[in-house]
Amino acid sequence: MSDLQQRIEKHIEILSQFTATPGKGTTRLTYSEEDLQARNYIKEIMKEYGLSVREDGLGNIFGKLEGTLKDAPSVLVGSHFDSVPNGGSYDGPAGVVAGLEVAGLFSKNNLKPKYPLEVIALIEEEGARFGGGLMGSRGIVGLLTEEEFFNITDKDGKTTVEAMTGIGLDPSLQKKRDPKTLKAFLELHIEQGPILEEKGIPIGMVEAIVGLTQLEVTVEGRAGHAGTTPMDRRADALVAAAQMIAKFPEFACKEGDGTVITTGRLNVWPNGANVIPDKVVFTVDIRSGKEERVLEAVEKVMEWVKSYNGHGIKTTVQQQLYMPPKVMNQQIVSLLKQKCSELNLSYCSINSGAGHDAMVLSDVTDVAMLFIPSKDGLSHCPEEWSSSKDIANAVEILYEAAKTLTEAE
Repeated sequence: MSDLQQRIEKHIEILSQFTATPGKGTTRLTYSEEDLQARNYIKEIMKEYGLSVREDGLGNIFGKLEGTLKDAPSVLVGSHFDSVPNGGSYDGPAGVVAGLEVAGLFSKNNLKPKYPLEVIALIEEEGARFGGGLMGSRGIVGLLTEEEFFNITDKDGKTTVEAMTGIGLDPSLQKKRDPKTLKAFLELHIEQGPILEEKGIPIGMVEAIVGLTQLEVTVEGRAGHAGTTPMDRRADALVAAAQMIAKFPEFACKEGDGTVITTGRLNVWPNGANVIPDKVVFTVDIRSGKEERVLEAVEKVMEWVKSYNGHGIKTTVQQQLYMPPKVMNQQIVSLLKQKCSELNLSYCSINSGAGHDAMVLSDVTDVAMLFIPSKDGLSHCPEEWSSSKDIANAVEILYEAAKTLTEAE
């Protein structure tokens, strides 16, 4: 095993220990104690590799290797370090570790870039604590305003500001970044699907990322005793919600073009075994490679939900996130393909069915992504696993591309 592989395995192993659910996967919610532990480790490695470290007003971490050109835009390499509840050790951290090791190779080989190289570790990509997802990158590009950020709360009513200050972060620092300071963004991510492993190909060259939206639906009814309220007198919020949700797969199939609709979170009040539910809040995640399919599906879902208003039931829908499909920068994709060939690594073109920070940053800079195989195609679970050899291959490709993009000597 190469030194690079050993370093990668060590980083992944250490980061995986920062979990709220030991033995049951990685649970690292944004601004939690586990976030702070991972954050401190990432910053420590950045400093060890000779990078100057800073955090912004969202808690995103930047490790910068200065370039020789004054005030030049940076080439960013990295990913996110939060997780879903009971997730895996690779979704996000593999890309952060890759960024660290690209910088490590610059340091080891004593390279002096013209354009700065920055390793970036982003917060709240998953949206597991504050909803919506992609919060770190949306803040950087200005899609999430200062006011919106300050008004976000988690399920316990805790604000972003309270959570940030709780682990010693400063929410008053600047959040939006001037696009003029960005030259490119490169992100490595695990595939989270079976294609690369089944084909036996080590690198997926991402050509495009699907469009996605997340809705939050609130259904309000009327509580009552489970034994004494006749069926024809009920306004049961959960029954109405269940009927709505049951129709979504049919909408997705009719849309076609790989459209998918998922209800992943559902909360019921008062959540008593012998009480008719009076309020239900659930999420609707809609994705497709074609923007018109996403928009049509949103319209159908909203109309269907609205049709339940009346007879004691009231519905409201909030759109928490909307991202149109994004195409990667063809020049950088070509550069990555060229580096693959030079390193004798096979690759195939692939589209991403999952959303990533790269899709957000593509609004303001040139972006490209690499995928590596996921064992059995599994992700968002403790069994998630990718080989350190595949990560090391991707690091070599990103390192060679970063040398070109920063014009390092």
